[in-house]
Amino acid sequence: MILFPNAKINLGLHILEKKADGFHHIESVIYPLPYYDVLEILPSTRYRVVTYGDDISEDKNIITKAWQIIGKKFNIPDVEVHLLKNIPLESGLGGGSSDAAHFIMALNSLFSLGLSKREKEKTASLTGSDCTFFIENRPALVSGKGDRVHPVDLSLAGRYIVLVLPDCKLSTPEAYAGIKPGKKHKPLNEIIRYPVEKWKNELVNDFESYAFAKYPELGKIKATLYDAGAVYASMSGSGSAVFGIFNAPVDIPELNHRWKIFSV
Repeated sequence: MILFPNAKINLGLHILEKKADGFHHIESVIYPLPYYDVLEILPSTRYRVVTYGDDISEDKNIITKAWQIIGKKFNIPDVEVHLLKNIPLESGLGGGSSDAAHFIMALNSLFSLGLSKREKEKTASLTGSDCTFFIENRPALVSGKGDRVHPVDLSLAGRYIVLVLPDCKLSTPEAYAGIKPGKKHKPLNEIIRYPVEKWKNELVNDFESYAFAKYPELGKIKATLYDAGAVYASMSGSGSAVFGIFNAPVDIPELNHRWKIFSV
């Protein structure tokens, strides 16, 4: 079986509080992006994961965590997993979470496990906070640790997303350690109803202040996207990918980083 786990972008990200267990209470609107890894699952005499692209050891691969969770509940044969990583690690695009969620759904189908949507979401939440979103994989307001998913009526159809992938990396634990939760914001479910053109001054990613201070180039990329005509620009998740939403295709030669454009 071959699957194509997709990326996501965050439209606003508020860090509301730090809980006693060390996790943070957040809210964010997540939007799926047509940018894909490639995941192949084959029969095998032993479980293993082979990764191409970014180097991820098998024991640290989030797919292995999903396998260990499912393996405790179901007696299913071993599989061999081949994963082509196109979505960069530590980019805030959710590639690892998407890989794990698609793997859970694939095992459910391959071995007729009969998991309901709720059961798939619960398994995904035990694997990683962002994983739950990718079970339904449609625009949603997420809260809690990112594992409470509430679909929202939001479409960016007819617009273009320019995604810039800088060389710098910013791990999620480092990003969380660099911010202070509790800033006051308008609720995201209110802001997201505004026209996209009004998001610029309202829709905020709380990680940007720390990330831009550490890597000033990220702030410059965001400014360049606005200068090129973006109606909204932001860093995605905990970084370091930065995206801009445009009303028409655009060429931005001054961005000498890896960049891609998607019609959504």
